[in-house]
Amino acid sequence: METETQRKIDETVRRILEESDMDQLTESKIRKQASQELALDLNKPPFKAFVNQVVESFLEEQQRKQEQQENDDESKPADDEGGQEREYDDNGDLVICRLSHKRKVTVQEFKGKPLVSLREFFTKEGKELPTSKGISLTEEQWSVFKKNIPAIEKAIQKMESRIN
Repeated sequence: METETQRKIDETVRRILEESDMDQLTESKIRKQASQELALDLNKPPFKAFVNQVVESFLEEQQRKQEQQENDDESKPADDEGGQEREYDDNGDLVICRLSHKRKVTVQEFKGKPLVSLREFFTKEGKELPTSKGISLTEEQWSVFKKNIPAIEKAIQKMESRIN
């Protein structure tokens, strides 16, 4: 495969990845869109393998960036220690993090009890509103979930090793 072709494929695939909703994207969809844009059949073995390398490289870079951001965040003092401002949503709930442009994790109070909510949101008249898609966990449920994160990560790694 020519170097110029590789460069074009790399640029196109990376642009598609940067512009797309990562929750909805598959490598097959990336190859299909890039194939159309480049007028190349990227499902042929050498192209398919190269696209896979570009996607994996991109995902590794994103993971390193995220880890760096988390490390930077951990080194900053919390807002009650004079650090960064906390974000609150339109309902006054504390936003812990954004999982994607439509999903976020919040801590809210319901009937006097704290809940951890992982929920999808939509925008209406400039306000972010929660959908019914999501889950709210009590303190006890959150504690059980948190204790099982290592088992979840191990299962994901095992599954990924079977796929690759």
